[in-house]
Amino acid sequence: MNRVIIIGCGGSGKSTLSRTLSEKINLPVVHLDKLFWREGWVNISKEEFDILLDKELKKEKWIIDGNYDRTLKERLKRCDTVLYLDYPRRTCLLGVVKRVISSYGRTRLDMAAGCPEKFDFEFMKWIWNFNKEHREKFYNTLKEEKNKKIYIFKNRRECNKFLKSL
Repeated sequence: MNRVIIIGCGGSGKSTLSRTLSEKINLPVVHLDKLFWREGWVNISKEEFDILLDKELKKEKWIIDGNYDRTLKERLKRCDTVLYLDYPRRTCLLGVVKRVISSYGRTRLDMAAGCPEKFDFEFMKWIWNFNKEHREKFYNTLKEEKNKKIYIFKNRRECNKFLKSL
């Protein structure tokens, strides 16, 4: 594992997994949210995001966490390993609620400066609909991938077992 992408619903634990995996296998982490957002929850342009992402993808080793469907195929071209956290919506909703409670008003390590944790009803709605709107597309996209290690975890227990095996 030299180039790893981590995908899955918000609240599934992509950023936490990326940091834990980074400590285990000594790879730098790139959080797509950190690239995309600027202070005050202002997003950058697609063009600027693509330039920043391409710069990261050219590096020899990395873990990239985040979905950003528009750029998934490009990341898949350059990665050797995919970790997909395909968790039930209740797991992800609970993950976000815990995150909001524990980090409210503070900026998390995986976010850009000036983007404090907040409760966002639209984000909760996005999580509620995530599997219905994204799961099939992710599975179909991953099915096309050859010569990649693809791990699909259905719950945190499976993912933790994988981490312990490294």
